Amino acid sequence: MIQKTTLSVIRFILFFSIFLGTKTITHAQTIVPQPLDGLEKLCAGSGFNEFYATFGYVNFPAGTTFTAELLDASNNPIATTFLDAVDVSATQKTVKFAVPVNLVGSDTYGIRVKSSTGVVSPRFKNSLGATSFPAYYKEFESKFSINNKGINAAICSSGSITLSVDNDTPTVPASSPANYPNLKYRWYKDNAIIAGQTTKTLTVNAVGDYYVIIEYGACTDVNISSNHVNVVSSASGSAATISSSLGNPFCSNGTGTVLTATTGNSYVWKKDGAVISGATGRNYTTNESGTYTVDIDFGGCKATGSINLSASGFNASIDVADTVELNEGETINVSVTTDATSPTYEWFLNDNLIAGATSNSYLVAAVGNYKAKISQATGCIATKEFVFKITGPAPPTTVIPNIVNLSGSYPYWNIPDVYKTASTKVTIISSNGEIMFNDVGSNYDPQVNSFIKDFKNVNPVYYYVIQADTGEKKGSITVIK
Repeated sequence: MIQKTTLSVIRFILFFSIFLGTKTITHAQTIVPQPLDGLEKLCAGSGFNEFYATFGYVNFPAGTTFTAELLDASNNPIATTFLDAVDVSATQKTVKFAVPVNLVGSDTYGIRVKSSTGVVSPRFKNSLGATSFPAYYKEFESKFSINNKGINAAICSSGSITLSVDNDTPTVPASSPANYPNLKYRWYKDNAIIAGQTTKTLTVNAVGDYYVIIEYGACTDVNISSNHVNVVSSASGSAATISSSLGNPFCSNGTGTVLTATTGNSYVWKKDGAVISGATGRNYTTNESGTYTVDIDFGGCKATGSINLSASGFNASIDVADTVELNEGETINVSVTTDATSPTYEWFLNDNLIAGATSNSYLVAAVGNYKAKISQATGCIATKEFVFKITGPAPPTTVIPNIVNLSGSYPYWNIPDVYKTASTKVTIISSNGEIMFNDVGSNYDPQVNSFIKDFKNVNPVYYYVIQADTGEKKGSITVIK
């Protein structure tokens, strides 16, 4: 009996020992990070966003996948973009990943690897041995400008101006950092950082040299900065200046050169001493030579800038007075002289191109407003225009005409003087029902209010209604050529 009991105890102990031994041979899944060789910080952007994390791993089942995660200062994980995974050996792997494009930049991020089984690694060390290092996604990494690209600005002794990041094309995001509202900036005065100034604008109340760069913490590239702006006192005598975008002399590109004044609060532009109507902005575009000045108000004080602008195109002249009167049947030959290279000529009557008139002279036989246009298409691309007016005898004043001859000496429709009063109503209607003129007779000028716009192959017909104190008159007007 004792022997049987002893044998049973021995069997139980042996079974339990085997059971315990089976449990102790199960090993934990482990990820061992390797140092981020040559990587001190994660500075990503649209031009570069690929990083690598290499690690060892043991006891993971087949098919296990791994991804890299960023960790913030509180060790909270932030998902990265998985790009690729490469097996280095049976127990070593490299994961390629990208920094999120919406990452809030910081100098205290870390990296770890997480498996599909839920196991995470300790933090990786960078090339300096630190487990916490900078990580930024740089939304904008191109050159940009401030102060409308101007290099000068001025302030009064007790005033201020605002420098701001330019944004000429807000519909094109990549054209300016101002299109990225989350960006922060680092402003400098005389190469020293201005503390606390992190927005895209800066209020300046002291003279000095100013510029700005985009703030990306430890990933900031000091070589990508704005233009420098020299802020001076308006009392210095050189506070107000004007620059020409095409230089001086300038070669017109068709739209003209842009004149840019020193930054101020308000502007009044003048050409050859005469105020230019409507020119009250910092910029003024022109194709004409001359002496341009701008009166700038800096807020409490004023200064005037000047530029003697000249064009480097060609010279030309015309041999006709501004206004010439022709009698019935008379003509006048108008000629243009120019030193342009291979010039081309165009002649216009009432802003309509005259077909076949392509030489340097034109025989004028009809009254109207004329324009001669000379163009040089080689070397400096430039054009010049001359305008003149041809008048003639007044049309009949007792009969309402029903035909307008565009090739005649008076290619307009007129009404007798008796109807040109404030109490007379004149209405002109096209054959399509379009009202071409609808006003009192005293406001009708046959040349200014000419309703004949386009001439097709078919002679157009218009209709008139004249309502006067003496009654109403109606009729048609046929245009011939």
